Amino acid sequence: MPDRTGVLRTKKPKNNDMITAEVLMPIAIFGSLGTSVYFFTKVMTDYILKKKMIDKGYVNEDTQAIFKQHSLTDHKHSSLKWGLIAFFAGVSLIIMEYVPVSPESPLPYGLFAVSVSLGFLIYYFLVKREAK
Repeated sequence: MPDRTGVLRTKKPKNNDMITAEVLMPIAIFGSLGTSVYFFTKVMTDYILKKKMIDKGYVNEDTQAIFKQHSLTDHKHSSLKWGLIAFFAGVSLIIMEYVPVSPESPLPYGLFAVSVSLGFLIYYFLVKREAK
C-alpha cells in the first residue's frame, strides 16, 4: 500500500452570523414571496366570486350597494394609511442616521418599530374621529 502523507483538512467552524444569514435569508425570501402570492390570489378569487355572484343574479341591489360602499371606504383611507406609515418609517431612518449606536444594539429596530406603530396609531385615530 502506498504511503499517503498529507494533511487532513478540517472545515473551519463558521461564524454564527454567517450561519444565521444562510438560514434566515432563504426563509425571508420564500416567506415574503409566499405571502405575496397568497394575498394576490385571495384578492383575485374574492373579486371573481363577487363578479360571478352579481352576474348570476344572486345579489340584489342592496347587496351591490354594500359591495360598492365597502370598496369606496377601503380605498378612501388606504393612501392615508400607507402615506403615514412610509412617512414615519422614513423619519425613523433619518433619526437613526444621526444617533450613534454600536452595531450590536437593538435600538435601531426598536426605533423603527415605534415609529411605524406611531404612524398606525395616528391613522387609527384619524379614521375613528372621521367615522363619528
